[in-house]
This record gives sequence, C-alpha cells and structure tokens, in this order.
Amino acid sequence: MSWRLPRPRVPLPPQFGHAARVALAATLLVGVVYAGCVTILDRAVSARLVASVDARLRQHLATAAPAHPGASTGRAATGPAGTAQGGTAQAGTGQTATARKPHRDDDDDVDEAPVFLWQARPGQAAVALTAGAPALPAGRVPLGGGPVTAPLGPSTFRLDQARHGGAWLVAGQSLADQQHTMNVLRGGEALVGPVLLLAMFAGSLIIGLRAMSPVEQSRRRQLEFTADASHELRTPLSVISAEIGIALSAPRAPPDYQAALLRIEGESQRLRRIVEDLLWLARFDSEPPPPGAEPLDLCTIAGQCADRFRAVAYTQSLDISVTTTQAQAAWISAPPEWIDRLTGVLVDNACRYAGPGGSVRLGVTVRGNRVSLTVEDSGPGIPAAERPRLFDRFHRATELGGGAGLGLAIADSIVRSTGGHWRIGESPLGGALFEVSWRRSGARAHGGGPQAAPEPDPVTAGGPPRSGGPLPG
Repeated sequence: MSWRLPRPRVPLPPQFGHAARVALAATLLVGVVYAGCVTILDRAVSARLVASVDARLRQHLATAAPAHPGASTGRAATGPAGTAQGGTAQAGTGQTATARKPHRDDDDDVDEAPVFLWQARPGQAAVALTAGAPALPAGRVPLGGGPVTAPLGPSTFRLDQARHGGAWLVAGQSLADQQHTMNVLRGGEALVGPVLLLAMFAGSLIIGLRAMSPVEQSRRRQLEFTADASHELRTPLSVISAEIGIALSAPRAPPDYQAALLRIEGESQRLRRIVEDLLWLARFDSEPPPPGAEPLDLCTIAGQCADRFRAVAYTQSLDISVTTTQAQAAWISAPPEWIDRLTGVLVDNACRYAGPGGSVRLGVTVRGNRVSLTVEDSGPGIPAAERPRLFDRFHRATELGGGAGLGLAIADSIVRSTGGHWRIGESPLGGALFEVSWRRSGARAHGGGPQAAPEPDPVTAGGPPRSGGPLPG
C-alpha cells in the first residue's frame, strides 16, 4: 500500500471572496435580464407565427365560397355516412359535390401545413369539406367570434370562421410547424443561457480581481507602512526611555549625565527627522497646491549641493566632484525647494553608502531636449532584486548607511510630480547610479540661445505624473 502526502491547499487571495460575490451578483442580474428578454422574444415570435397563420386562414375563407357552393345553399354535402368523405354526394340543388383535396393557393409554400375547411351550424357537428380534415366537434369553435386555438386530435389547430349564407365556413391549420419552431428557439435559448451566465461570471470575476488588485496592494502597503513606521518610531523612543531610566536609577557624576543627555539628544534628532519626513509625505499625498515652478539651472543646483556636503565629505574622507556641461544651458522648470531637496536626498544617500575614503560624483548633462542630473557613488551598489522596491517607504536595500528608508520615497514623489524619469544603474565608480531627467526648459530669457518653449509642470497643468520610464532617446 502506498501513501501519498496530501497536497497543500493554495490559499486564495483575500480579494477573491469579494470579487466572487460581485461576480455572482452581476451574473444573477444578467440572468434576470436574459430571462426577461427571452420571454419577450418568445412571445413576440409566437405572436408573429400565429398572426401569419391567421392571415392565411382569412385568405382561404375569402376564396372558399365559390369553391364550395353547398355552403351558400345552407345544405351540407352528404355521402353514405352523412359526410363528404365518401366520394360524391347530392347537394341541395341537385348538383354533385365531389370531396376536394385540401385547398392550396398558387403562392403557398409546398412545405406549409394544409388548410382544412368545415361547414358548421350552431348546435350541430361541423361537416368536413376537405379530405383528411379531422373531426370538428360542435361548440369547439364559437361561431361569430374571432380566431381561436383548439386541440383537434393529436395536434393543435388554429381556427377561424366566416359566414356564408345560412351556414358558417370554418378554416383551420395545424400549429405543429409553429410549435416546432418555438421548441427549436427555446432549446437554443436554454443552451445559450448557461454558457452566457458562466462566461459572465468568469469575466466578472477576472475583471473584479484585476480591479481589486491595486486596492489590495495599496492596503497591504499601507499595513506594511504602518508597521514599519511604528518600528522606526519605537526604536528611538525606547532608547530615550532606557537612557532616562539608567540616568535616574542612581546618582551619577556630571560627565555621565552629560553623556546620557547627548545620547538622548541624538535619538531625539533622529525621531524628529522621521516625523518631519512622514509629515512631508503626508502633505504631499494629500495633493496640496504645489510650489510655483520656476526656471532652474541644474548646474548651479548641483554645485551648491556639493558645497553643502563638503563638511560631511571631509569628516569621512570622501571625494565629491561635480561634472557639468558647458556647451548648452541646463535649464528646467520646477519648484526650486523640491529640486533642492531631491538633490540633497541623492547626495546624502551617496555619502552614506560610499563609506570612508569613497567617492561621490554629481553630473549634469544635456541630451537633445532632455536635461539629466546624475549622482554616483563608490559604495556596494544596489542589487537587481531590490530595485523594484527601491522607492517603497521604510525599505532599505542594505543595512549600511543607517537612515529610516524615507529619503528615496520623498525623492520619487518629487520626480513623479515634476514630470521626471528615473534611471537606476551601476556606476563606473563601483556603486549605484541614480539619474533623473526632465524636459529641457527654454533659456532665452536667461541669457542662452533660442531654445524650445518651456513645458508646463504636470502638476500645475493638471497632467498625469510620470515616473520610472526609460530615458528618451
């Protein structure tokens, strides 16, 4: 006997239940609409078929009197058995009435059911005037009324009558062909219905899952963001609480108190930076009115940012260099404080990961109608597997460099809102390369040659933000 381990059940995604309920509700709604449409269609087709039979019966009644003179005299042609089915019989006028075949017009389709004729009087059984006509009991057709549907033998007939002399002529046609047509129609509807509902359910489920996927992803990221923020805020608070507890646990010398206060100050500054970054991202996500876009020279911004980090580079023995293009002006249109903060975040990260004795290089280049800002370092670089989550909040590719993991999230928000494009790669220095490019702004008013007209900022112009795309050629 062989035993097989049970296969682990693959858990369904959380949004599957919601999407299935929505798909089921949509399928039920479509089913009700389909049933209503099918009912209306069946009634319309049935009424159309019956109306065509009624028209045919009226046509036969209009031409029946000249073909059956016995009906105009008020006497029925009788044979040995009292009917017209026995070959020949004497009419009331002495004429010989011969049993006729079912009457058929020249324009009748040969595949149509035959029309039968009867002669009827009130309270008496009807007499067949055409061969093969089924028996028509007395009272089956209300004389003087309109067309009726009545069972005759094994079939259902449509009957109509018209008065001729002292008697009534009744015309009838079997509805077997019409019933067959309706059965075929209903069979097709019964086959199409389940297939349509199944396709509707599957389509609604797939669309629902795809529509809810971004919502579920956003919810999951929000939960991760809350957990990471709680962790990052709890760490400095725990250090501050521990330092205060140790300082108050026993009398200490002034230098010990001073050292404890310095550590508390450091954690407080770290806590303050995290809170400020969180508030900046919260304000940015709430889409406040952005700062006004102004013409900016990226060469000037890169030089000023490098000067700000000279002291940091000196303490860590870092080499910071700036390479800019001199052939063309590198003007863009963006809020100055946003671009200044973006450059500061990129250079700060480069200094953190380059390490003591490393190198950091800033570059500004102009290629066609694009202006690019590049920041490179000689650090460990960014693994390819970490790049898709590089701009997630509180995400750090490595534990080197410290920080809370909010800097690149802020930088990405700025790049998206100013219409920039990211390019992440490997630097010739050995570490990471961050490149952001913008559309070049006109520089005629700033002392440059004739350039293209400035492009409006995507946020102020109402256009959709762009990010993460490849650099245009």
